[in-house]
Amino acid sequence: MAHQARNGDPSADDTRPVLERAAELALEFLDDLPSRPVGAIADAGDLRAALGGPLPDEGEASEAVIDRLARAVDGGLVAMAGPRYFGFVIGGHHPAALAADWLTATWDQNLGLFAGGPALSIVEEVSGGWMLDLLGLPATASFGFTTGAMMANFTGIAAGRHALLARSGWDVERQGLYGAPRIEVVVGAEAHATVHLALQYLGLGRERVHVVPTDAQGRMRAGELASILGGLDGPVLVCAQAGNVNTGAFDPMRDVVRAVRARADAWLHVDGAFGLWAATSPRFAHLLDGVGQADSWTTDAHKWLNVPYDCGFVACADPDPHRAAMSITAAYLVQGTGERDGVDWAPEFSRRARGVPVYAALRALGRRGVGDMVERCCALAARMADRLGAHPGVRILNDVVLDQVLVRFTPAGAAEDVAAEDVAAADRLTRDVIAAVQRDGTCWLSGTTWHDIAAMRISVVNWSTTEADADRSVEAILRCADRVAGR
Repeated sequence: MAHQARNGDPSADDTRPVLERAAELALEFLDDLPSRPVGAIADAGDLRAALGGPLPDEGEASEAVIDRLARAVDGGLVAMAGPRYFGFVIGGHHPAALAADWLTATWDQNLGLFAGGPALSIVEEVSGGWMLDLLGLPATASFGFTTGAMMANFTGIAAGRHALLARSGWDVERQGLYGAPRIEVVVGAEAHATVHLALQYLGLGRERVHVVPTDAQGRMRAGELASILGGLDGPVLVCAQAGNVNTGAFDPMRDVVRAVRARADAWLHVDGAFGLWAATSPRFAHLLDGVGQADSWTTDAHKWLNVPYDCGFVACADPDPHRAAMSITAAYLVQGTGERDGVDWAPEFSRRARGVPVYAALRALGRRGVGDMVERCCALAARMADRLGAHPGVRILNDVVLDQVLVRFTPAGAAEDVAAEDVAAADRLTRDVIAAVQRDGTCWLSGTTWHDIAAMRISVVNWSTTEADADRSVEAILRCADRVAGR
């Protein structure tokens, strides 16, 4: 029987035992997740040796494959879903979302077309509507589920490109960009790299942009934006930011909207990969004042909603340019049924039902639960900042307005002001502390270069992180800092 199963004989189906074994292994991993080292402990050579080699001529039993795979990758797994992972603004997976994700893979529906999975298409329709409501966006906006915030930015900017050129009588999807009217693109000096990459993909150029200076926290200066817009002719696409990737700061949305709306030929796109979730909290919603008057928005459900990878979300106030920028048709497709086809709202045609884990997470948490989760994470970020900042030789560089903390370490006897310190020495120490913390394994966080100096970057967005996790992580960071500094 095992030999027949290895050779793909459907009469020798071993689905149930291999899935039961996979579930056992998954649950073992989840049980171990809070206590395992957060960073990977195996190096690339070990992993290649365990996983590589020539492709075998004969297949193996499915259970044996899964067992071998789980053993081989274990040391190279990062506890990214665990409570002390603070890198790259990555959330974990809420239990309901994880369970729904397992079912999504099992159901294996292609959500490019309604005909490919009517039930799950309706689930996405419902979850998308809930997302608009939760994030304070217009109920009439269109939406799509993408791989992540990168492709969500791509989609929103593509819709803006279509709308701006259509107003000038140009059909960019049919005619391309050769001979098209020039679109002027305006971004903040600290716009996320994915915005620039989206501009690159769309032929607008990642460096052919007008850059608005930012303040000490990375917020776009609205007065400078107005001045730049006043000097431009023709259609303009402005990309604003809700949640600076380093500091968590928000562009002043009300002032940005006012400056953009002074023109009739402008499109305002808001990159809110994690910051848009502030709308769910009565305490932090004011940071987004005015954001609902933009033209397009993006966020990422695998960040603060804590659904498994991958699940970006894009919305457009006007569905027509959104659909025009994305939709394709073919004679063999079942379209025009009056139902919602996913291919009309996101770049991918063949794709899994990303909205199903979103549905499960929202149903399990409810409106109040999402807001409470956001506020709890922000409180933990502030707690970590306060405890770290009270230690000698540690500086908190940013105003902790949300979930982001920037930390810098200085040698003993260093100047108390960043502007007067030995920058090179503090840079080296900060990077060495980050590396030591990553090796320590208690928590994992990343480094960054912010305003030309090195900093440790802490992002708190995991639903399962507790005060005990935050305090244990602070203790590990300070222990590593003292050891590296020789204190």
